[in-house]
Amino acid sequence: MRRALVVLAVLIGQVLLAGVAQADGVEAGKGRVALIGVPGLHWNDITQADTPNLWELARSSAIGSLSVRTVGGVTCPYDGWLTVAAGMRSASGGSCGAPPIPEQRGEGAVVPGYTNLPEAKGAGTLGEALKSAGTCSIAIGPGAAVALADRSGAVPRYHASPLQVRAEDVAACSMVAMDVDDLIRPYLAGGTMPRVPERLSAAQRRDALRLADAKAGALLSVLPADTTVLLAGLSDHGSVPHLRVAMMRQPGVQGRLLGAESTHREDISIIPDLTTTALTDLGVAVPATVVGVPLQAGDHGATFDRLQRADATAQAIRSIKGIYFTVVAILQVLFYLIAFLLLRRRKGLSWVRLAAVALASLPVASYLVNLLPWSSVTGLLAGALGWTAVITAVAFAGPWRRRPLGPLAVVAGATALTLAGDLLTGTTLQLNSVMGYTAEVGARYYGMGNIPFALLATGTLLIATVIAHRFPGKVGVAVVAGLGLFAMFLDGSGVGSDFGGVIAFVPGIAVTALLIAGKRISLIKLALAGLAGAVIVSGFAVVNYLKPPEEQTHLGRFVGQVLSGEAFDVIFRKLMAMLHTLLSPNLMPVVIAATAFLVYAIMRPEQASAGAVPAAFRHSPALKAGLIGTLVSGVVGMLVNDSGAAILSMALALAVPLLLSVGIAALPREEEQPAPNPKEPLPSRA
Repeated sequence: MRRALVVLAVLIGQVLLAGVAQADGVEAGKGRVALIGVPGLHWNDITQADTPNLWELARSSAIGSLSVRTVGGVTCPYDGWLTVAAGMRSASGGSCGAPPIPEQRGEGAVVPGYTNLPEAKGAGTLGEALKSAGTCSIAIGPGAAVALADRSGAVPRYHASPLQVRAEDVAACSMVAMDVDDLIRPYLAGGTMPRVPERLSAAQRRDALRLADAKAGALLSVLPADTTVLLAGLSDHGSVPHLRVAMMRQPGVQGRLLGAESTHREDISIIPDLTTTALTDLGVAVPATVVGVPLQAGDHGATFDRLQRADATAQAIRSIKGIYFTVVAILQVLFYLIAFLLLRRRKGLSWVRLAAVALASLPVASYLVNLLPWSSVTGLLAGALGWTAVITAVAFAGPWRRRPLGPLAVVAGATALTLAGDLLTGTTLQLNSVMGYTAEVGARYYGMGNIPFALLATGTLLIATVIAHRFPGKVGVAVVAGLGLFAMFLDGSGVGSDFGGVIAFVPGIAVTALLIAGKRISLIKLALAGLAGAVIVSGFAVVNYLKPPEEQTHLGRFVGQVLSGEAFDVIFRKLMAMLHTLLSPNLMPVVIAATAFLVYAIMRPEQASAGAVPAAFRHSPALKAGLIGTLVSGVVGMLVNDSGAAILSMALALAVPLLLSVGIAALPREEEQPAPNPKEPLPSRA
């Protein structure tokens, strides 16, 4: 009954406001923006029956998915509104929940504690920009006050409810922000975000949605027709992050997808994009610290079903990702144990070689699965296993299977070509893949992820060394350098947008090329190679920074963070993330098992691998150079990237099984032929 009375009161207020607006003849002013935040709202919530106002708004808007990631893994309403206020990821610090209730000061208000938030970087940026430009703004509800407050926490005009807003207020001010907290409030009964995925029953959530819809409708009914309306589901509602609702109503955008250059996706945007869009439409200069870019209406064909499936796909990846890496880790450890036993007895070597190639094919299969549609975890796993079988079959199908390096060339080439092709075509394979990234996590939306970098670097170096084995000397060195630099350019330029990858890739390329050329490696040379990588990636970043803000990637934005003094916080967060991976139960077993097997196989070849690893190196010194270069890139990459151990573990997961497959194939050749004179040049073999 109480909820019904509240809904009735809001609807009555809506009708009265609409009547006053019509009587007063409210005129549309150019550059008018209304930002409506509905924390916790996602696309499954919007139906014609339960949320008619939001349904009609969506039908007349460009629509997309909003990634609400701020500082933590889950975003509370307070952090979402603070991010709007700052135009960059921001947070209140510690456990958080709803924004504080503003203290009324005349027709304005002050947000309590606004100047004492430890992690609220940039809070007040939006409000200060509006104040400096002399732009009138109205905040309705606590979250809206947080968004429009200046750096002291003050908002010039504040109303606790849309029922308090008069039509002349809307006509007088160009910027209106409203916090519709009816949906999220039941989730925050304990004061902070719940630690369960879903606290409410379906019926309780529908009741909360009806209240939120009525409140949003009250404001929508009195806005001038040409007002740019931005509606966003600004936070999560439980312990699991989701993609949320993003809408933009403007003339000519109906039925189109809504995205932004910040994500390089036509259907995904981030919270800071709302800040930039509002300021841009109001004709107010966007402060340099704001990282968002204006929202863009993309292609036609935007549907609720497409956006619902986007979140469902991300959730499927989330549910299987940990299990997937655990299985990979277990398979890797079991492989080395079984290979150790069988190699010592010289039994089942053909099966060990087959298993090695199949295991090395598994990473690239996790990306190729996105070439075909899948809608469930079962489909995802079936697709990954299917692609693994296809690549393994190709590796042993042609005449190259008789050559020790043949299967290695197929798997390494497939890995490098898949990831390079994905970079050149918009990284559709890495998005929503178990070894890539997902938009709802918000760590990356485009370009080269850290695990894909490890696989691209390893695949490129291995396939380059296969060519160098066939064409030794200067040609081989040129091939290693050429392919390596091309892959490095893709990784570090605006295409790959990977800062740490270039720093790690350059030393690996340099070491491989120097070893193939017969040069000695020293710590000084390694340091110079690392420095060269840092210089190159800095050059990429500076060039990117000189582009217009809407065209910058995170490389260019990092330069801006260095200039503004914010880079230290970014580096510190990445360092903490890197150290955290060193304790990962899914990653470190791969590193430990592969490294232990490799070291033991080199130091005790007859005991560990029946001489298979040394046989591989004797068959192809170029392969030994490529493996050392891979290890250098993996170790440096682990130290300079926030994914840490994930990089080295995936490099080893690809390289070491393939190395063993070469050694197993090379053993019979050594037994049939006399050992070559080390002083004579190695004949060309494939």
